[in-house]
Amino acid sequence: MAFEGLAEKLQNTFKKLRGKGKLNEKDVKAALKEVRLALLEADVNYKVVKDFVKKIEERAVGHEVMESLTPAQQVIKIVNEELTNLMGGQKSDLVFAAKPPTVLMMVGLQGAGKTTQCGKLARLLKEKGKKPLLVAGDIYRPAAIKQLQVLGERLGVPVFSMGDGQSPVDIARAGLSHANSEGNDVVIIDTAGRLHIDETMMAELKAIKENIKPHEILLVVDAMTGQDAVNVASSFDEALGIDGVVLTKLDGDARGGAALSIKAVTGKPIKFVGMGEKLDALEPFHPDRMASRILGMGDVLTLIEKAEANINAQKAMELEEKLRKNEFTLDDFMEQMEQVRNMGPLEQILGMIPGLGGAGQLKNLQIDEKQLDRIQAIISSMTVEERRNPDIINGSRRRRISAGSGTSIQDVNRLLKQFKQTKKMMRQLSGMAGKGKFKGRMPFFH
Repeated sequence: MAFEGLAEKLQNTFKKLRGKGKLNEKDVKAALKEVRLALLEADVNYKVVKDFVKKIEERAVGHEVMESLTPAQQVIKIVNEELTNLMGGQKSDLVFAAKPPTVLMMVGLQGAGKTTQCGKLARLLKEKGKKPLLVAGDIYRPAAIKQLQVLGERLGVPVFSMGDGQSPVDIARAGLSHANSEGNDVVIIDTAGRLHIDETMMAELKAIKENIKPHEILLVVDAMTGQDAVNVASSFDEALGIDGVVLTKLDGDARGGAALSIKAVTGKPIKFVGMGEKLDALEPFHPDRMASRILGMGDVLTLIEKAEANINAQKAMELEEKLRKNEFTLDDFMEQMEQVRNMGPLEQILGMIPGLGGAGQLKNLQIDEKQLDRIQAIISSMTVEERRNPDIINGSRRRRISAGSGTSIQDVNRLLKQFKQTKKMMRQLSGMAGKGKFKGRMPFFH
């Protein structure tokens, strides 16, 4: 999980502070020493850590904190604000051309996941109503062109390719011309990477930049390489000039040093983060939301956005009506479970809920995605009548369902009990909504 180690250490440090009530300068300095160590262990650039802690100390030992009724909360507020500033302050959006097409040039070393991110970005832009074109400009890596074509086919996004017999500059130029004739308003150029930065690579990228004049050059770096990612970003910016960073594999980076150092070291913002392998696992980077997650305060806004994108509003209204009429079935239960799964890995979703994302809260919680597969298998093994009315499921039916789904009778019993509890809880929520205890419609469904 992203920032797992850092988040736990920071939250434990602030927990100790909260237990002290009134604070003195010595308490604050002791806490900041722990913050400094936590950041260094998270592989954050040393100079960045030094400046960051100095800024917090200057603010935290002032009168507003020491004479506050809740000094610990004031310190946490300052850390939250400085952490947000460290990562860029506010979300940095793509710059779109006044006259389409907008040209985005994707650069980076081999292995950072550049071609995949081109596809993910095209999907994101398509969802926002754009008409992207992917341009296959990596003529060196075996199967790079084919990979982009497969991605384009899966996403329903056109891919422009001239094979590997042409120069990348000619391909980029022809791709732009193709976009103009086909009415594509965004062009995403996938360029070749190398195993390391070299003069030939940079010369080629500079030639593409001079000929195409992209509106944005986005550098794709692997979060799991830590300070190497920061060094790569600095080198690319110095040689080529980048406009932003796409940080991949952040979901697998328990330390988070790259995410916390890149903006401070290069001055260039992180624009997107990769939070998984699926094609929908690319998110705009919100420094304030990420700071909130690190400090265990959750990320309600991202959770709401994911729910709105994945939960069908019409079906939610129909479900609410079924609950009121006591017609909620196992089919509905499975459908709701699928919609939640579509929002992303359960560990990520739970980590966005304030109170659950705190230090140690999810550490001992075994989130078994396979359990959801077992539930689906059990429900799929039932007859239509059994799914509509689980009360008819007796001993012999349970044995048949268990055998048909490849699960145990205990698994079937557990699911039926879970369904009853869920149905009861949802009916109570529906009743509370009906009595006006919730403004508007039911929570969780709207």
